[in-house]
Amino acid sequence: MGDDGRVSAEDLENYETDMELALYREYRDVVGLFSYVVETERRFYLANHVDLQVRSAAGEVYFELALADAWVWDVYRSARFVKSVRVVTFKDVNVEELAKAELDLGAPGAPGFPR
Repeated sequence: MGDDGRVSAEDLENYETDMELALYREYRDVVGLFSYVVETERRFYLANHVDLQVRSAAGEVYFELALADAWVWDVYRSARFVKSVRVVTFKDVNVEELAKAELDLGAPGAPGFPR
């Protein structure tokens, strides 16, 4: 913080970097508890139950996604573990089953690592 009490751009950047690192560490600690990785256009989830339904209304196709026993990749949430999540989206949804033996948490882009 600067002498005048304002937060500098560098302080803010360092804070955001620290928050993202803490989130990654939490992810690394919990990923082995889940069976699925789910990506939507707005969020990344880990879950143990996934129900994905393709729906249509008025000629538009959309996806309805129900997750149970989930964890949300969101740096701004204080409680990332959730009992259930319902998502409705018009964008593609990517669901991958995690192969426990193949998890390599060392690098971005590895299975189960948010892109």
